[in-house]
Amino acid sequence: MAKDFILPDIGEGIVECEVVEWLVQEGDTVSEDQPICDVMTDKALVQIPAVHDGIISKLYYQKGEIAKVHAPLFAMDVTGDSTSNEVVEEPVQAENQTNNNASDVVEDFILPDIGEGIVECEIVDWLVAEGDEIEEDQAVCDVMTDKALVQIPAKYTGTVKKLYYQKGEIAKVHSPLFQMTIAGSAVKPNVDINQAVVKAQTNAVAEKVAPVETQQAAKVINQKAVASPAVRRKARELDVDLTCVPGSGKNGRIYKQDIEEFVKGEVPNTIDTSPLNSDASQSAVQNQTQNKSGGVRVEQIKGIKAAMAKQMVASVSTIPHFTFSDEIDLTQLIALRSSLKEQYKAQGVKLTMMPFFVKALSLAMKEYPVLNSKVNDDCSELTYYNDHNIGIAVDSKIGLLVPNIKSCQSKSIVDVANDLTRLTLSAREGRVAPDDLKGGTISISNIGAIGGTIATPIINKPEVAIVALGKLQHLPRFDESGHVVSKAIMQVSWSGDHRVIDGGTIARFNNLWKSYLENPSAMMMAMS
Repeated sequence: MAKDFILPDIGEGIVECEVVEWLVQEGDTVSEDQPICDVMTDKALVQIPAVHDGIISKLYYQKGEIAKVHAPLFAMDVTGDSTSNEVVEEPVQAENQTNNNASDVVEDFILPDIGEGIVECEIVDWLVAEGDEIEEDQAVCDVMTDKALVQIPAKYTGTVKKLYYQKGEIAKVHSPLFQMTIAGSAVKPNVDINQAVVKAQTNAVAEKVAPVETQQAAKVINQKAVASPAVRRKARELDVDLTCVPGSGKNGRIYKQDIEEFVKGEVPNTIDTSPLNSDASQSAVQNQTQNKSGGVRVEQIKGIKAAMAKQMVASVSTIPHFTFSDEIDLTQLIALRSSLKEQYKAQGVKLTMMPFFVKALSLAMKEYPVLNSKVNDDCSELTYYNDHNIGIAVDSKIGLLVPNIKSCQSKSIVDVANDLTRLTLSAREGRVAPDDLKGGTISISNIGAIGGTIATPIINKPEVAIVALGKLQHLPRFDESGHVVSKAIMQVSWSGDHRVIDGGTIARFNNLWKSYLENPSAMMMAMS
């Protein structure tokens, strides 16, 4: 018997979406959690999965048509489905049924696809224990992939029955992660859990980005910040950082009244309840470390570190690198940035030097598009990209991440600065949305922020170039009159793919980029 799949809520306030691509055809056999189609909302591209095993019997929309939320999207013959009334209906229909006398349902949570090409992840921390009551969208565990630290949220409200992995173990995608008892038999819509993961990451980042200065003054007292979507919404409305709010519920769960008390100032905002941050705990850790002598310690290379190792080996073993170095006089640019910094700070914009480097790079690539290209493995094709998706290497707590700022060619310096702030904060937390890590076309490594002047950066394959910025130094240089003056000098080091870029091209490209940075007025004119 064919059943309609009802398009569930796929975002707050979203009532319709465009069918971008069908990933199956009528008559295809599909399995539970298999992607069925891509749909585009006014906020994001969302992948809709199957909620049962079965055969697709009808697609209600053509590619490019507009589908309505809570309307049938496709129909399928469910495997093992009898026509009896005991069979559970589609999730959205079931939600409308009464829960009276409904028995609890035990269900395994299947670890979904959490990134392109990712087949396993490490359990970093369980945020719940067996027997805990949890709510829909509550964070259940932190897992480490080879790209980022990801928080997995619950799909339903219920009770955790079993955790299938211990902390530190490797969980497989598409295998059970934990088991829970769902209160009542009214199973809620099985919205694409990938979106829930990304939403959870985005909410966590948003809570950290908005009140930046407030966070600097208040210590973190609730690192997990367990709260329902409604509570998180209230926190955003009041511009409150949930990590600074003591939760009165079980496991530190935050309720609306906790936020209200926090805003009224009825609770302290400088208490740190993290045991690892207490003086006693720090002393214990130090003593434990000091008591160890001799011997060796072996740890596995996994997660992002393993991915970086694999990527770097692939890059240096398949790309013939060459390096070009130069120095840039940033005296005028520093003066311009200093004159604008406070003005934009009052508007909530953090104006560092990096947005100028990014925008100047984009302007130079308009004249030298080969720097914004990618070459295939056998070096038989070169693909040029219109969008300048410029990656920024970030030294995060979980390893090197390179999120990229999309479409820099069409953004102002202020737009780039805002994107850079968001990406840097999320990268340092290790919680970068997958889309922010995909599609980069060229990279910048600001190694000088840590130290050093000259580097030999390794290209982020399949890109064709990367630049490393050295530390800023005030050095003596001769002016036009031959007098010795102090200049703000930065050394830069380019690595290029010698299969498609020669020394003359990188030198001319660097000269143009350099001219924009040394003469900011020329950069402003080029942007107009």
